[in-house]
Formats: sequence, structure tokens, C-alpha cells
Amino acid sequence: SKTHLPGYVSDYEKYKNKGIDLIACVSVNDPFVMQAWGEAHNVGDKIRMLADTHGELARELGVVLDSEPFFGHKRMKRFSMVVNDGSVELFNLEADGTGLSCSLSNGILNLI
Repeated sequence: SKTHLPGYVSDYEKYKNKGIDLIACVSVNDPFVMQAWGEAHNVGDKIRMLADTHGELARELGVVLDSEPFFGHKRMKRFSMVVNDGSVELFNLEADGTGLSCSLSNGILNLI
């Protein structure tokens, strides 16, 4: 909340200038939490907040974070990716699944 999402919101115009049509934030959460999270960070129409309610996307991408001892359920590892016409062109997974390097906005902006 403090680092990832605000960076993408503030860099929105930079992404648009690079031809990015959609920025999405996805988390293993419910849609109501995702909506509230987006509202708390004033994402407006800049970021689409997506709920992976049952962790299906996390499983398919192989990014399930076993955080049951801490949160009581599985979460999603931190990553960033660029998808073009349904094909993944870039996929950056934090080495430990929780870091703050390649999944940050400025990290991916430098790669596209």
C-alpha cells in the first residue's frame, strides 16, 4: 500500500506515453477490499483493481505465497508483468516473493 500502488498511480502518464493501455493491480482478496484499497489511494480510472478472490490466477501464474501462518490464507507473491495482445512479454517476480525491486513501478518502466 505504501510503495507499490502509489508508484503506479503517480507514473500513470509515463505508462500512457509508452503505449500502455491498462494498468491493473491484482491481489488475492475480495472485490470490496480491492475497491476500498483503490479508493484509499485515489486510483480513479488510472488503475483497475482486480480481485483474485479464490487465488485461481495466483495458482495459474505460479505465484502463490504461503502466508497461512501469518494471514490465515494464501496470498500472491509480488510481481509485475506486461501483457500484449494476450501474450506475456515481461514477467518480473520478486526473488523472495515479497521484495520491493522488480515489481515497483519505476523498475518496470525502465524495462519497457
